[in-house]
Amino acid sequence: MDSRCFITEFCSNPVFPPPVPKTLNKPFLALPCRWSDRAHRCLSFEGTRFSASPETAKNRRFPKLECVNTRASQEIIKDAAEEKMKKKPGVAKKKLAVFVSGGGSNFKSIHEACHEGSVHGDVVALVTNKTDCGGAEYARNKGIPVLQFPKTKDGADGLSPTDLVAALRNSEVEFVLLAGFLKLIPAELIRAYPRAMLNIHPSLLPAFGGKGYYGMKVHKAVISSGARYSGPTIHFVDEHYDTGRILAQRVVPVLSTDSPEDLAARVLKEEHKLYKEVVAALCEERIAWREDGVPFIQSRQDPNLFC
Repeated sequence: MDSRCFITEFCSNPVFPPPVPKTLNKPFLALPCRWSDRAHRCLSFEGTRFSASPETAKNRRFPKLECVNTRASQEIIKDAAEEKMKKKPGVAKKKLAVFVSGGGSNFKSIHEACHEGSVHGDVVALVTNKTDCGGAEYARNKGIPVLQFPKTKDGADGLSPTDLVAALRNSEVEFVLLAGFLKLIPAELIRAYPRAMLNIHPSLLPAFGGKGYYGMKVHKAVISSGARYSGPTIHFVDEHYDTGRILAQRVVPVLSTDSPEDLAARVLKEEHKLYKEVVAALCEERIAWREDGVPFIQSRQDPNLFC
């Protein structure tokens, strides 16, 4: 994520000056920062910490930013956004399959982003273990094929792991996105999509993850523990629950008055933003792997910048 994404959290109409002609030698460092009762990230530029707080925003190594609510500024932002969304030359749209077990709000968010063009991909299949769930109903209304997995107990409906892999291959699916799918993914599917399957979890893994930690259970556990921060994690999928390599996280505060429902709503809002950003990077082939197997997201604007 670049500095423009960071600044837009604080100003609805920022005007960006020309970028500083320097590159970062290190990836972004994401840490929670207390400011105006919200949790924001700090950025690390060449070893110098830059916080969003007014006290430290005077650092002269950074270009001045202005926030003006004028029609001209809105046009500037629109032009900048259009420029930012330019895709890599020659990169074709990626075909995506999304797995859900419930309402599918992340699925809907990703599908809408594909339709609007902010994600360079198409959802070509929806996989669910509950064919009457909200996500499946949305998919049918949008003309997206719905596949049932796993098989029902009587074996009358649903696909076997082998049949599921074959169905996804037949639809030319390139990436698999888990979005609230509550069944363990079979080894056959994981082997078929190495480094091509993502899951989103509603806590800052590795905390509050693993078998039994899902949905509201996660948020209840976070609040009971006394943790001051939570947030969504997106990670690659392996053969266990929530243990794959972490790709991206977003921090939100846990307030003293929070109910599990309050925290869930705050985390879900960030889930929708983060998953779209990560899927956009995936479709634009901007995922890079460090030698030790840790993945990072490459900046659109600067190929030498990772986060």
